[in-house]
Amino acid sequence: MLPIYSKSRQSSLPVQTPRSIHPVVRGRYAPSPTGPLHFGSLVAAVGSFLEARCQGGEWLLRMEDVDEPRCRGPWADDILRTLEAFGFEWDGEVMVQSRRKARYQEALDALRRANHAYPCACTRKELESAPLAVDGAHLYPGTCRTGLPAGKPPRAWRLRVPDEALEFNDAVQGPILQNLATEAGDFVLMRADGYFAYQLAVVVDDADQGITHVVRGADLLDSTPRQIVLQRCLGVVTPSYAHLPVAVNEQGEKLSKQTLAAPLDVSLAPVALRAALCFLGQEVPEELNATSEIWAWAREHWQLERVPRLRGIPCLPYSR
Repeated sequence: MLPIYSKSRQSSLPVQTPRSIHPVVRGRYAPSPTGPLHFGSLVAAVGSFLEARCQGGEWLLRMEDVDEPRCRGPWADDILRTLEAFGFEWDGEVMVQSRRKARYQEALDALRRANHAYPCACTRKELESAPLAVDGAHLYPGTCRTGLPAGKPPRAWRLRVPDEALEFNDAVQGPILQNLATEAGDFVLMRADGYFAYQLAVVVDDADQGITHVVRGADLLDSTPRQIVLQRCLGVVTPSYAHLPVAVNEQGEKLSKQTLAAPLDVSLAPVALRAALCFLGQEVPEELNATSEIWAWAREHWQLERVPRLRGIPCLPYSR
């Protein structure tokens, strides 16, 4: 795949360069403002923050509200207040996806010109009989890959994925191998309702912010091959990836707003922070009780190698 993304059109942040000569480690935390932060959110924030800071790097914050219908309400401000109460400090301004539609359109236009993207007329109902992909969505059968069916207007835009194995090494989960053609299919870049898809937005954002290290939950591990293919199409550098185990409830479900995960209680910040570090394999000394003391210890002793090589870990109550 030929690179088609012009780096000269990136944001005012430094242009991304290969990691061997990149002057700064740059991580990011990118919550979706669909509700309050919970323990699983804290785990992801702690891991990404420490992996950047302990290498002398920057830590950026991004609001992933590209799916605007799901991101109504005051949750972005609530998330910022919660992060501040827990002692997080980020660099620069907060990036907001809903303000970046023009950038995503530029990337989609470039993909279209290079024949990496094509229009799709299929409805959700028409795809219900297709087998399931690795992420639980229906595997796209390629109906519109060679052209729209007669008389059917385009509804969405998809990326034409290669039929080959893609392998990358995750710093926590180890080697990951996936064939997008058989395990995910040509995936959506712009939805039928006109909103840009997460996969396109996150790749453009990571490139524009010069992100070198992506540390996030293992629920996004299966999205990474799609993002790597997009990065190759757009000609941007692929960051290093580390996917942390996600916190799951007694039913084995990932903690989320949908599973009614309890919001973080800022009055219990030291206890929750200690629990998040222990969840990530970092044993905090018992005598440390203040948030500032725990952070100081963590920045001195953080080791990504101690994080359990699991996709999910049961979350025990930490307020007792």
